[in-house]
Amino acid sequence: MMTTWMTIVINLQILATIKEGLSWLLAIAALLIIDFYVLSGIKGSFKKWRFLQKKSFTVIYWIFSCLIITGFLLVVFSRLEFGIRMILLALFFLDLLFKICFVPFILIDDLRRTILYFKNKPEEPLTEKQSERSSQFDIPRSEFLMKAGMLAGAIPLAAMRITMKNELYDYHIKRQTIYLPNLPKAFDGIRIGQISDIHSGNFFHKRAVLGGVEMLMGEKADLIFFTGDLVDARSSEMEDYLDIFSRVKAPLGVYSSTGNHDYGDYADWPNIAAKNKNLADLITTHKNMGWDLLMNENRRLKVDGEEIGILGVENWSELSWTPKRGRMDLAVKNTDDLPVKLLLSHDPSHWRAQVLPQYPQIDVMFSGHTHGMQLGVRTEHFQWSPVEYIFKEWAGLYNQGLQQLYVNVGYGFFNVQGRVGILPEITIFELKAATSSPLIKC
Repeated sequence: MMTTWMTIVINLQILATIKEGLSWLLAIAALLIIDFYVLSGIKGSFKKWRFLQKKSFTVIYWIFSCLIITGFLLVVFSRLEFGIRMILLALFFLDLLFKICFVPFILIDDLRRTILYFKNKPEEPLTEKQSERSSQFDIPRSEFLMKAGMLAGAIPLAAMRITMKNELYDYHIKRQTIYLPNLPKAFDGIRIGQISDIHSGNFFHKRAVLGGVEMLMGEKADLIFFTGDLVDARSSEMEDYLDIFSRVKAPLGVYSSTGNHDYGDYADWPNIAAKNKNLADLITTHKNMGWDLLMNENRRLKVDGEEIGILGVENWSELSWTPKRGRMDLAVKNTDDLPVKLLLSHDPSHWRAQVLPQYPQIDVMFSGHTHGMQLGVRTEHFQWSPVEYIFKEWAGLYNQGLQQLYVNVGYGFFNVQGRVGILPEITIFELKAATSSPLIKC
């Protein structure tokens, strides 16, 4: 009987794999058909442009298209470095956006040609003079439609380019209520602020950065979390912004954790001693700002005689190219008696990979890292970003059973000096006690 059930399970897994494989083959086929249609439209409508009619152009076009598609597949199925994956995703979706805007104009032109063909189809072949006159009338109109199509494809890209820098410092506040069945009465209604991913080495507008900090402080949160990536590569990047972020204070404290960029792994060092000193300097920076940096440790937060736990781990990622320094075994030490445990862990992949299966006592994990790829759509009821092909949890609140995860899309930026649709975030949480949690299992 057991063997029969195992056979059924294996067969179902095989069918699911085949179904997924067929879905990907259909998606790739659709992309290639779009590419073929765009190429034929360009070559058919710009016959006077000799370069477009050459085989070399066709070869270059297909090489570029295949590289774009291959890059996207590598993002989905391989473990490339996070920054490279973001760049490949951005190229793929920008290319796709252009083609999606361009294709309707090719369709219109093809429809126009078809209607003209059947409407004016001659019973006898056209004379050379008639053919020349028809050609002179027809080609410019096709060229007009193709140029209009290219313009339609270029306008969204140009608009994105303009928007990119406009939204870099457009800080906004996201408000989120967290329901916790075991929350002590003294903590019911407590307000927590969160920022993440400052990446100070990329800033170029101190006044705008200060404006975001002032927004955070204006919320008068009871305590504040910072969830990693204070710098981009070197601790010295904080020198110009130390005075600004030293203003981040809260009555019950500011608690912070480290992210993958904080260890100096993305900079060249003359020796290991220099790299170690960089990390020591970064730890000192947290201390100088008055932030309590939690490196695989915890704090007992006490209000009116009742306590909850604030835990923090060093960077721990499911992805192979970022450091796994986090030690949950140390972070949870001596916290068994605490009714609520809040965890600061930079990378959201840590939640599903280790926290959920091994640490059910963690009530809420606070993360950052994804930046929402700095590209996408995020509204109150809908969100999408290409980064979801890398991270299952990439922005906002998630839950499984009674455990929750919140992913902040970042205060700063890196790799690309721009944001489109995914604004820099300051999150304000309100903790609420609940006799029956409204959480839905995901």
